[in-house]
Amino acid sequence: MEVTNCRDCGRLFNYMGGARLCPACQKKLEEKFQEVKAYLEENKNATVEQVSEELDVSVKQIRQWIREERLSLSTAGADGIVCEQCGTPICTGRFCEKCKAEMANTFAGAIAKPKEPEIKKRERDGNRMRFLQ
Repeated sequence: MEVTNCRDCGRLFNYMGGARLCPACQKKLEEKFQEVKAYLEENKNATVEQVSEELDVSVKQIRQWIREERLSLSTAGADGIVCEQCGTPICTGRFCEKCKAEMANTFAGAIAKPKEPEIKKRERDGNRMRFLQ
């Protein structure tokens, strides 16, 4: 456990991981998130900039929530949120569905078990001792 200063208010607190925010600032940030989420449910076509101005939340913070898939935009690419791999406009997250599927296939192929070599038997050996070829 590490004692550090909160990046927002400057108070000392026991840092255990994640964002360097004290519990009070984390609670405030979560309340802001709930406000933004409720606003987006009511105003489906609102842009990130509109939400930022209306609710006094930074554009950077809203984009972070979108990248974490905690928020989703109604239209893909309206606010410059694009796939980090191919640049396709997306509504939420870091990657488009095509790139996610491609990465999943690549990872699945990387962890697949290699095939064991087949042992060939000679028919004519019968009950004799066999040697691997």
